[in-house]
Amino acid sequence: MNSLGFDKRPEDTRVVVAMSGGVDSSVVAGILKREGYDVFGITLQLYDHGAAVHRAGSCCAGQDIEDARRVCERLGIAHYVLDYEARFRETVINPFAESYVAGETPIPCVACNQTVKFADLLKTAKELGADALATGHYIRSDANPQAGAPHRRALYRPIDAERDQSYFLFATTQDQIDYLRFPLGGMTKAETRALAADMGLIVADKADSQDICFVPQGKYSDIIAKLKPDAALSGDIVHLDGRVLGTHDGIVNYTIGQRKGLGVATGEPLYVVYLDARSRRVIVGPKEALETHRIYLRDVNWLGDGPLEEAAKGGFACFAKVRSTRPPRPAMLVADENGIRVDLEDGEDGIAPGQACALYSAPGADARVYGGGFIARSERAEAAEARLKALLSAAAA
Repeated sequence: MNSLGFDKRPEDTRVVVAMSGGVDSSVVAGILKREGYDVFGITLQLYDHGAAVHRAGSCCAGQDIEDARRVCERLGIAHYVLDYEARFRETVINPFAESYVAGETPIPCVACNQTVKFADLLKTAKELGADALATGHYIRSDANPQAGAPHRRALYRPIDAERDQSYFLFATTQDQIDYLRFPLGGMTKAETRALAADMGLIVADKADSQDICFVPQGKYSDIIAKLKPDAALSGDIVHLDGRVLGTHDGIVNYTIGQRKGLGVATGEPLYVVYLDARSRRVIVGPKEALETHRIYLRDVNWLGDGPLEEAAKGGFACFAKVRSTRPPRPAMLVADENGIRVDLEDGEDGIAPGQACALYSAPGADARVYGGGFIARSERAEAAEARLKALLSAAAA
């Protein structure tokens, strides 16, 4: 077996590297080239690069494409640029805006991996006769002996917990995992940059890309306002107890758990606890109203052994991660009459619909990724949940 798990020589193994123009994917290409693989890079042009040509932290546009080209030139491998702007707008940007208008908190990086990178690009790699598609994500994959098939692989958290990207990759399907390779999963970011310098790559000190690559200066509300003008419609800011405290200029300017910038003053600290898109209301309350112990998932991608329904029927002990910056916490995966739910042992604050919930076997670096889903709804502490339901029912009457 070669280092990628194929029973043939590296020089007989063709690998496509998804190159964003950053240091991580560049080092992946360099590593595979050094090991003798038949490597070539593909860069996707994903959005209008006018605002990103010289912007630090951008990805897959403008200067990034030029950086990827120069890296491939340095490594002596072929480089191709594919125009995926229309596809990216259709499958990532437009749904991102629609989700915010619906009062959700979407994660476009997950959608990008689901569609453009791990579906469209993966298909292109196969059409080019590649044995694998390699990326610069910090996550590990390895053969799964429990699967009953030698080519089946499982996902695991990376060695570098601070760079763990498994939260954004929970929706990767089993077939995709079997084809993908992640050479950086066993390395730290410092080691990656050191390798880039050793290879003489111009991106060795390049800044990391930001999470929402297509949002200039991080102002996602500007993108949404352009695509969905109705998103800026005003409405009321309402307390859980029913008091109208003020008005807002669009629910897209608020997120669940937000405290600052609410535009109201009552003498008590208030937080956004719910976004009522139907009535255009921002509902606020005390911090304790954010505490959540139960969430229901939609579009669940199950990567565990055996069917999801069997695993969750009697309760499946695992660890759940509901934010990219938080560690996995003890949880129970359960199938009930309302669907697939996750019971959080310790509870979490500020959980919003549209966010991801990734599931793991353990809290540490050796944890296997069991998949996950998108949060459809959550249930707060009993008193807060009752007050919220009463408020929503009164508005619907």
